[in-house]
Amino acid sequence: MTLPAPGISPAVNAQQLLTGRFNGKTQSLLVMLNADDKKITLAGLSSVGIRLFLVTYDDKGLHTEQSIVVPQLPPASQVLADVMLSHWPISTWQPQLPKGWTLTDSGDRRELRNARGTLVTEITYLNRKGKREPISIEQHVFKYHITIQYLGD
Repeated sequence: MTLPAPGISPAVNAQQLLTGRFNGKTQSLLVMLNADDKKITLAGLSSVGIRLFLVTYDDKGLHTEQSIVVPQLPPASQVLADVMLSHWPISTWQPQLPKGWTLTDSGDRRELRNARGTLVTEITYLNRKGKREPISIEQHVFKYHITIQYLGD
C-alpha cells in the first residue's frame, strides 16, 4: 500500500506518548507529530528524550533518519503509515488501497480490511475537544498494538 500525499488540512500538531506491544515486549515512545498542507514530520524520542528517529514526508518523498535502532519497535516508516491511516480522511486513502481492500469508519472505529475481508488494522477513536482523535491502533499483520496518550493539553 502506498501512502497518500503528505498534506493535511487543518494542520495536526501533537505530542503523544505511544505505548506499544511488539514481539511480546512493551515499549514507550514519545512522538512529536507536525503535519500541515505541505509535509509531515514525525520524531520519535525515548522516554529519557534521546531521539530514536526522524521521518519527514513531503513532495520530495519519504526520508528517514534512524538514530538508534530499537528492536522492540516497528520500523519508523510503519509508524508513519499508521499515523497517516489514523488521521488522514478515508477519501485520501481510497485510491491508495490495493484492489479489493476497504477502509471504513463506524462510530469510534476505523477498519482496514484486505481483499479477503480479514481485518488488517483497527483504529479506535475518542472525541476530545470536539475532534475525533485516535487512541489505539491494533495492527494484525505485523502483530503490534499501540495506545496513544496526548500530552501537553
